Amino acid sequence: MAELRLIVGLGNPGAEYTRTRHNAGFWFVDALNAKFGGRFGLESKLFGETSKIEIGGRPVWLLKPATFMNLSGKSVTAALRYWKIEPEEALLAHDELDLPPGAARLKFDGGHGGQNGLRDTMQLLGHGKFHRLRVGIGHPGHKDKVTPWVLGRPGKDDEAVILRAIDDAIDVMPLAVKGNFMDAMTQLHTAKP
Repeated sequence: MAELRLIVGLGNPGAEYTRTRHNAGFWFVDALNAKFGGRFGLESKLFGETSKIEIGGRPVWLLKPATFMNLSGKSVTAALRYWKIEPEEALLAHDELDLPPGAARLKFDGGHGGQNGLRDTMQLLGHGKFHRLRVGIGHPGHKDKVTPWVLGRPGKDDEAVILRAIDDAIDVMPLAVKGNFMDAMTQLHTAKP
């Protein structure tokens, strides 16, 4: 498997969205950036904020699109082109309704599952051949409640387990960055809740 050169967090820019479930991808890259001592700066030609960190001795770009979720692909594809990175060398971290809070799963390829940031990226790429980190936020139980749910803030308990799942995912990033996805998946998917 290819090594990872770009890790993207999907979310919405702006203070009012900061702690919302939909911004779980931003939570992940912010925590990753903090752990590895990076600094985000606005990169207007990539329509987002970028940071460069080293994980396991390898340089990795971080990206937080500033385009709002449903236009994330504009920023993702601009970054891939600009840094000459193949989609399979990228990982997109996003909120996942189909996983409970406290679960985080790595996956390669597949559909967008209704996640608008993935949908837009796949539309612009013409495929879904990139890595995903699915950060569980749980489901409100009815499709009509999904929008207020994802744009709402999780309760204290949910937030705590989501952050713990993000820490578990960060722990396996050195494996993922080296291209050892099977090992990273095994470790992450068997992490103790």
